[in-house]
Amino acid sequence: MFEFLFKRPGDKSSSGAKAKPADPAAPGANSATPAKTSPAARAGDSARAVESANAVGAAKAAGAAAREAQAQRMAGLRGDESGAADFILQCDFSELRLAAAEHIHSREQLERVYTGIRNTDRRVAKLMQSRLDALRHHDAELQRGQACIDQATQLVSDDKLTPNQVADLDRKWSVVKAPELAGVFDELRARLGQRLERQVMLQRAMIDRLGQVRKLAASALSAAEIAAELQQLAQAQQEALAAPEHPSLPRSLTNEFANEHARVAAMLADIEQGQAAAARREAVLAEWQAAPAGSLNAEQMHKTWRQLPAAPEALADTLRQRFEQLLTTIPAPAPAADAPARTEPRKKGQAQAPDPAFISKLEAMEAALQHGSLGAAADMDKALKDSRGVRLTPALSERLVHARAELKRLSDWARWGGNVSREELIKAVETLSTQALSMSELAKKVGSMRDRWKSLDTLSGAAPKTLWERFDQACTAAYAPAAAHFKHLAEERHSNAAKAEALIAEAAGEAERIAGSATVDWKQMAATVQRLRLAWSHLGAIDRKDKKRLDQAFADALNVLQAPLEEQRKDEVSGREEMIAQVTALNPQDRHALDTLKALQERWQEHARAVPLERKTEQALWQRFRAACDAVFARRKEHAHAADAERRAHQEAKEALCARLEEAAATATAATAARLLRDAAAEWHAIGPVPRASEAKVEKRYQAAVAAIGEHAEAAKRDASRAQASALRDKLALCQQMEAQLAAPAGSGSGSDWTARWSALPAVSGEYERVLKTRFDAALAALEAQPEQRREYAARLEQNRPALLEEVLRLEIAAGIDSGAEFARDRLKLQVQSLQSSLKSGQKPDTAATRFLELCALPALADERTISRIDHLFARIAKDGK
Repeated sequence: MFEFLFKRPGDKSSSGAKAKPADPAAPGANSATPAKTSPAARAGDSARAVESANAVGAAKAAGAAAREAQAQRMAGLRGDESGAADFILQCDFSELRLAAAEHIHSREQLERVYTGIRNTDRRVAKLMQSRLDALRHHDAELQRGQACIDQATQLVSDDKLTPNQVADLDRKWSVVKAPELAGVFDELRARLGQRLERQVMLQRAMIDRLGQVRKLAASALSAAEIAAELQQLAQAQQEALAAPEHPSLPRSLTNEFANEHARVAAMLADIEQGQAAAARREAVLAEWQAAPAGSLNAEQMHKTWRQLPAAPEALADTLRQRFEQLLTTIPAPAPAADAPARTEPRKKGQAQAPDPAFISKLEAMEAALQHGSLGAAADMDKALKDSRGVRLTPALSERLVHARAELKRLSDWARWGGNVSREELIKAVETLSTQALSMSELAKKVGSMRDRWKSLDTLSGAAPKTLWERFDQACTAAYAPAAAHFKHLAEERHSNAAKAEALIAEAAGEAERIAGSATVDWKQMAATVQRLRLAWSHLGAIDRKDKKRLDQAFADALNVLQAPLEEQRKDEVSGREEMIAQVTALNPQDRHALDTLKALQERWQEHARAVPLERKTEQALWQRFRAACDAVFARRKEHAHAADAERRAHQEAKEALCARLEEAAATATAATAARLLRDAAAEWHAIGPVPRASEAKVEKRYQAAVAAIGEHAEAAKRDASRAQASALRDKLALCQQMEAQLAAPAGSGSGSDWTARWSALPAVSGEYERVLKTRFDAALAALEAQPEQRREYAARLEQNRPALLEEVLRLEIAAGIDSGAEFARDRLKLQVQSLQSSLKSGQKPDTAATRFLELCALPALADERTISRIDHLFARIAKDGK
């Protein structure tokens, strides 16, 4: 209202228009700061400031006292977790809550504090969460440790403990962090270690016993000593088998020891006989060595030596060498002196002398018998029988007879040992059904058993029929599961061959159907080819005689089927290469690049669904296409990073501009505000965009700085306008006082006083200064004039009283001020007249500024009521000008 009072010369804004803070041409809204503050108001403000400062000080003192009290309470919480938790939930000071949180360690109190404080104090909540996590981790470690202890306890009581189980237990315990369980686990682990040590000792003792049994067979001990040793080893073996850790003994070692023990026990009789024969030969040699050399007969000695039982192989060579050495000491007999030398001619059919071949065969037979090779000895005996017409000397004949007797004796022993071995072989075959063997292993076992039976036939002769029947039945029964299994496999191979034929026929049928079709579903064709290949790979075993033929037939049918697909795939690969080239050629800075890239990706997916390629080719092309797409996105990302850096630089520049505006807001004046805001707006728009996340914040800061400058300038402007209004009211009041002095009967006064008072008042702007100066000069002239002129001027003042009342009434109507009940009729009448006048003339009524200028120019007398109404007008102006 009445903004015309606050305008200065040169202002271009229209009256009644409010300035917008963001517009540099109209800076700021009206300030709430009044033009003048009375001493009483300033005193009241000072008192309120003092009261506020005192209240703040009292609040700080109360807060410090409360903090001290809570700190003392916290100091007494050591060891009281429940009290510490209550303190944290009730305390208002974060540092005291954090200090009290150090006393919380139990799970219950940690969960309680975390639940109550997680939305209030992040530091305490984080501390509670970390301790809860540590407790949960510790519980998990305890569970894992207890699981290891349970496993160790089970292993301690397990009869079939193995080192692998203990190693697996150690591996699990190595990652467990549970010191409180270490003692229990170490005790159990020590017991397991002791068991493993006992197992190792038991196995080593078994190996040593096996070696001792094998050494006994070749030792020079007597049969009684060997028997005693065997008895001790057998007793030690029985004790080992009765030991708690006997399940850890390998079954192979146990069986091998039993076999070796039985073999050595069976050899005891032979060893005893051999040792007796050696002793007999030793006695004969001693007797011959004691007799005179001349009394010995070489032929008789040979005959006696051959009749003696054979000595063991270990002593046979030594005894024979001693015998031959003894023969060299016997002198040859002298021929008779009177015996005529006769040479009898060889008769027809008489045998010739033995040839060296016969002798070598005999020696080979004797060597084979000496080494226990019965097969070679039998072959040599057969060769000797085939040598007919050979004349044998008595010594050679005796050697041959002795060799054949030895062969017969050894063959009898071999036949007896072979039957024993056959019995053991039958038992071994009968136990195959109780062993968990695979079918292939079972077949190999049965085959090896039959081969061993045949070798026994070769070494020890043919077996009795009853033994052969038992062995054959046992092998047939043991091989029955394998036979059924192999029969099933053969049936499966035949079935797989039939399935292969069906797949080949299906592939050929699909090729014929596709050849006769106008349109081809390449996806379905690729799926069909893949399905046929997969089905072929899952067929299973096929007989070798059919495998190669079926593979070739399937390959030919599949090649015919997929030939069109391969051609289409070549075209598809070219299309995919073209799409990759298009993606590579894209300009990342083009705003349509993403749309183009998205369209290419959709095309790629459509092509991939329409024509599937080989997996390897598809993956290679897809990797290249994706790499090209990623390169586009990477270049866009680099560009975006550069743009972000530029926007951040723009943000820093705008924030610097805002800082300058905020600094200038305190010193800006109405004269400099407009120019400052225009320059700031030009610089603001020239800087460029900022990051979107900070755009609203920076814009808000800029608008706030501009508004602050506008408000400061507007406040200064309002202060100046209020000062002008106050000066206008004071000058108008001075004019009214002079006019009242003129109208007074005894009015007098010095013109110099009035002029001094006028000069003491500040000048007002514009037309008001001229109008009021004219009115003041007229009143001053009348005051200094003659009485007659003064009366005339006073009469004029009285005449203008109604006009003054009418102008005041018009201004009250324009300002919306109530005129009082006594002026209600006149006010209504004046309103109607103004409305009728404006309707008739078609022109707008005079503005309030014109009316107020007329009021200032109109010299008239005013009573107290009128002066009060004018003051009310000025008060309303001051209120509207805030």
